This record gives sequence, structure tokens and C-alpha cells, in this order.
Amino acid sequence: MRISVRTILVALGVAFTVYMVARGFAWTSPVPQPLIVVAGIVFYFLTTMICIFWEPRRSPDAPGEADGEHPHGGVDDLLAVRTTEPDRLPVWAGVLALATAVIVPSAIAVAVGPESWTAPFATWYLGGIGLLMLVVVVRRRPWVAWSGIAALTIASMVWMGPMNALALGLVGSIVWVAVGQLTLVAMDRAARDTAELAQLQRAASVWQASQTGRQRERRIQVQRALTVAGPVLSRTVASGGMLTADEKLQARLAEGRLRDEMRGPRLLDDDVRSELERARRRGATVTVLDEGGLEGTDDESLSIIRRELAATLRTAGSDRLYIRTSPHDRVAVTVVGRSGSEPGLSEEDAVDLWREITHPGTD
Repeated sequence: MRISVRTILVALGVAFTVYMVARGFAWTSPVPQPLIVVAGIVFYFLTTMICIFWEPRRSPDAPGEADGEHPHGGVDDLLAVRTTEPDRLPVWAGVLALATAVIVPSAIAVAVGPESWTAPFATWYLGGIGLLMLVVVVRRRPWVAWSGIAALTIASMVWMGPMNALALGLVGSIVWVAVGQLTLVAMDRAARDTAELAQLQRAASVWQASQTGRQRERRIQVQRALTVAGPVLSRTVASGGMLTADEKLQARLAEGRLRDEMRGPRLLDDDVRSELERARRRGATVTVLDEGGLEGTDDESLSIIRRELAATLRTAGSDRLYIRTSPHDRVAVTVVGRSGSEPGLSEEDAVDLWREITHPGTD
């Protein structure tokens, strides 16, 4: 069985509270007004139990222990808990705790009488209120806690004198609250550091994954280049650069395929590659550039774009073909064809093909 730190702290809080209550009932001399003493002790006990155990109602989607998940089981849950502050003491409970710190010391002092102000059964509230304020500061109400300590200090010094109050437990209560607040600040800082470290780790993992993907892509491109250009390069070396017309054509086609694979891999499939090679074989100059705009496009949409591109190239007769992706929201690919212009005509007049392939679903 796993015992959480919270369970241990709650158990300690309850144990110390019961101890303080037992001290309050351990009368060693007659008490002039026992009902007030009992009422003060019961009021203190109930308030402390409320401050220890009361939890605000959480929304269904808030982090919790549903399905066996611990609310602090991960960094994201820790951030959510710290953001919504589910352990923060409700305002009404803080007011109740502050009222206890104001009422109980004076009530006990009045009830036991002047001759018992420094008796152990009458000074229990010094430690008891200090314990209650420690619970309050841990429940993230530091101003309420320090206000309660101030009220305890004033009341105890008024009823039993400054030296007696300091000697019988007031200093310990102040130290408890101070240590509790310092510990809480240190824990919050550690939680922030842990969250920042986790974010850095996630960023490093994403960067490493992207680098791994790029390395894999480069290896694929190198392998593809060797597959495409390897035979041509081997033949060129073997012949000393003396290539036949057909071999020169194959070298030009291999160069074009390599450029296409490196500059526009997202535009290519078997049909597009076949049409690009057919255009080059008839003597056309083809330029393929992926300048962005297809990032995040799903495979089905890419397949439709490639099919339209292959159909456009199949009917193209231009001497020069320029195929570019577009960052436009509607246009995915632009295909421009130019042919040799007649004397006196501008370059714009030589455009004989203009085709815009739109993203599927944007027409």
C-alpha cells in the first residue's frame, strides 16, 4: 500500500490537534467556567479539522485521482494543480480560522481565571493556534495565518505577560508558521523549475526527432541519387567522358530527376515523374520548385494535386515549364509554360500555358 506525503502530513496535523485538545482538558485545578473552556476547545477542534480536511469541489475535467491517477502524477498535472490551486483554503474557512485565533485565547483566559493563566491546561492555545495557523499557511492563506499569529501574540501577552507568552510557546508558533511558509515557497520554486526542465526536455526531444527525420530524409535522397545517377556516372568514368547522344540524353534526364527529387519531392509520384521525363525527352526545360504551401496537406489531397499536375503536364507542349508550389491559401501549385516568342513580342506574350491547381475543397 502506498502512503502519500499528504496522508502523512494530515495524520500529523490530526495527531497534534488531538494532543492540544487533550492538554486543554487536562485540568489540574478547578475551572471557574468549564462550559466556556469546553466550548472554546470544541470550536478550535472543529475549525482545525475543517482547515485540514475541507477540499473545494472540483470540476469533472479537473486533474484528480480518477481511474487511479494521482493528481500529481505528471508535470502537466502538477502545472494544472498549481494553476487552479485546488488545495487553497476557502475564504470562509480562513475567516473562521482567524476568528478562532481572536476568540479562543481570550475565552480560555477568562474561563480559567487569573490564577491559572500560566497553567499547562490554560496555555495549550499557544501551540494550538500556532498549529492551526501552520495549516492555514500550508493551505495557501499566508496573510490569514500571519494575522492569526498577530492576534495570538497580542492576546497571550495581554493575559499572561510578554515574557510568559514567549517562554510558554509563542515563539514556537511563530517559528512553525515561518518555516511552513518558507517550505511552501521552496516547493513552489522546485515545481516551477521542474516544469521548466520538463518543457526544455520536450523541446529537446522535438528537436532531436526533427534532426533524426532530416538525417533520414538526407539518407533517402543520397540513396536515390546513387540509384538514379550511379549508372550514368559509372558510364561517364568508364568512357572518359566520351558519351554517345543517347547517353548524354540519359545523363540530362538523370540530372533532371535528381533536381526534381531534391527541390520538389512532395509534388512527385510515378505519374508525375513519368510526365516530367516525357517532357524532357521531347527537349523541354523543366523546373520544379517546392517553395512551401503544402506543409500539413494530407496524403489524399496530395494525391489529387499530383493527379491534376500529371494531367496538365500530359497536355503541355511548351519549351520551358515552371512548376512551383504556392503559399496561397487557395492555390496549391502553379504551372507556367513558355515557348520561343516571335520578334517584337515581350516575354509575357510568350506564355502559352498557365494553370493553377487549387487545394482540394477550396473551389
